[in-house]
Amino acid sequence: MTPPGKLPAPQHGLLLTHFLTVRDVAVSRRFYADVFGGEVVMAENPAMVKVANSWIIMNPGGGPTPDKPGITLEAPRSGERVSSFLNVRVADLAAFYTHAVAQGADFLTEPVDRGAELRCYLRDPDGYLIEVGQSTGLLLGIQAEPPRAAAGGGGVPE
Repeated sequence: MTPPGKLPAPQHGLLLTHFLTVRDVAVSRRFYADVFGGEVVMAENPAMVKVANSWIIMNPGGGPTPDKPGITLEAPRSGERVSSFLNVRVADLAAFYTHAVAQGADFLTEPVDRGAELRCYLRDPDGYLIEVGQSTGLLLGIQAEPPRAAAGGGGVPE
C-alpha cells in the first residue's frame, strides 16, 4: 500500500494533478519517472508519478461511468492538433534537454530562444505534447510575441 503522505491528498485547499489516458501504463509510467525524474508512488489502478510538486496520473481509456456519463476516455489519435498540453518549467533547459535525450526523449526541435524564454517540445509515448521551458527575458519584463492568426480563426500558441 502506498503511504498516504505520498498521495495527492491535500490537508487544506486544493492540489492540481494531471490525468492522462494512456495505451500502455507501464511504458508511460517509466517515461515520466525517467525523463522527468519522477517518483512512482503507485504502479497502476491508477499509476501515479510524483514529478517535482505535482502528480501525473495515468490509466487506460474506458467508457462512460456513473460520474462521467456519455464520456469516453481514450489516448490521442493524432498529434497534429492539440487543445491542451503539459507545460513544464525548468531552471536549466540545456541540462534538462541533455538528460531527457539520454533517457530516450524525442524532442520536436532543440531548445529555441524566444526572447522571453527558452523552450522546446517533446511527445510522450502516447503522443501527448509537452512544452519544456526556462524563463529568461520574461524575468526582465520581456514578453513573447503575440500569437499569429491560424487559418480558420483563432491564434496559434507560440
